[in-house]
Amino acid sequence: MPHRRYQRRTRTLSERFWPKVRMTHTCWIWTAGLRNGYGHMGLGRREDGTDYAHRIAYRLMVGPIPDGLQLDHLCRDTRCVNPAHLEPVTQRENLLRGETIAARNARVTHCPRGHEYTAANTYEHAGTRHCRACWADRRSAGA
Repeated sequence: MPHRRYQRRTRTLSERFWPKVRMTHTCWIWTAGLRNGYGHMGLGRREDGTDYAHRIAYRLMVGPIPDGLQLDHLCRDTRCVNPAHLEPVTQRENLLRGETIAARNARVTHCPRGHEYTAANTYEHAGTRHCRACWADRRSAGA
């Protein structure tokens, strides 16, 4: 039997994870590597791959992320790994809560001329909402 004088102790994911987190009174900020603005780290052995830090924190403290859902940062800080700031939502909900052009447009409730976007007053063409009242006004003005 070979001599095991220098046997390496493998640290758990939790032991490697938490020293990389700086706790504030609200957010828990990831202080190690980032990928696309999100905390990121290896899961252990090379074959285990990598994952985002907020996903690791959620699994360590809450449990598995439900299938088909993503974690939305309620605090809007993508470096935050506080599970209380993470909510499992659909990809669509996550995108609409963000600050993209599509998300901002989805929050608009009235057309540029002030008509409310309701089911009866709105039609969609090529992914864009249009106001039926404005369309009717343009038609009558051109007639």
